[in-house]
Amino acid sequence: MQLLPPAGAAPASPELVIDPASKDLGGFRVRRALPSMQRRLVGPFVFLDHMGPAVFAPGAGLDVRPHPHIGLSTLTYLVDGAILHRDTLGNTQSIIPGDVNWMTAGRGIAHSERTEAGIRAAGHSVTAVQSWLALPLPHEETDPSFFHHPGRTLPVLTDRGVQVHVAVGEAYVAISPVKTFSSTLYLDVMLDAGAAIRIPQHYAERAAYALEGEIEIAGESFAQHRLLVFRPGDEIVIRALQPSRLVVLGGEPLEGRRHLWWNFVSSRPERIEQAKQDWRDDKFGLIAGDEFERIPLPE
Repeated sequence: MQLLPPAGAAPASPELVIDPASKDLGGFRVRRALPSMQRRLVGPFVFLDHMGPAVFAPGAGLDVRPHPHIGLSTLTYLVDGAILHRDTLGNTQSIIPGDVNWMTAGRGIAHSERTEAGIRAAGHSVTAVQSWLALPLPHEETDPSFFHHPGRTLPVLTDRGVQVHVAVGEAYVAISPVKTFSSTLYLDVMLDAGAAIRIPQHYAERAAYALEGEIEIAGESFAQHRLLVFRPGDEIVIRALQPSRLVVLGGEPLEGRRHLWWNFVSSRPERIEQAKQDWRDDKFGLIAGDEFERIPLPE
């Protein structure tokens, strides 16, 4: 399966180490690894947030009010807890750990992310990774869509202290059923202390984010909550110094520059200006079951 490094492999060090910007949102922390001043994107990934662990008392919960997107796909991946997704296409979907929620905004969609009533009443915790992937130029204005992939439908590989959940893309001997608009990789990797994994080389751009634990690459140790960006084609072997969990991501680079403003991504600044006006004018539509609130356009 090539999960483990071959004998005699000469692994390389990361090209770049990014310390995410961190913000406290009233009792829980969000770490933003992309975009950063050091690196704007990795493959199609233009945004990477690590939320939590957020611990909510009974009666409290996550309330991300309706907000719009254009020009991107969102990937919501939970480590712990549950989130209820609703959107202007009429989808209502609970997300739990291991599931892949793949929402394509294209020419425009709005959605909300909240804690369901029953879970809210009991008190709970949430840990999640939220990613945005810019769409290739031919698909920037594609029709919006939403696909939910339960964790049980995604490949899981195990070998000598290594477990890999192939959420998106092709890795080792497995192919995820998630359909993307460009070559994309997204793996959830769990390592026992002392276990090692070889990162697939056939993606042009690759990075790893340590959710938990401490890892070693080419003799150098890295604490959790760092985004490690690798050079194209380098042999990358990650060894866990303690039980660790990683997100490995990457893919083909975009064809050109992308502009990112608030929740909008586009190759054309004027398209973002139009999206701003469309949100002001209520042209994104309403979300069934969540019609009465929305996040206003930043001014």
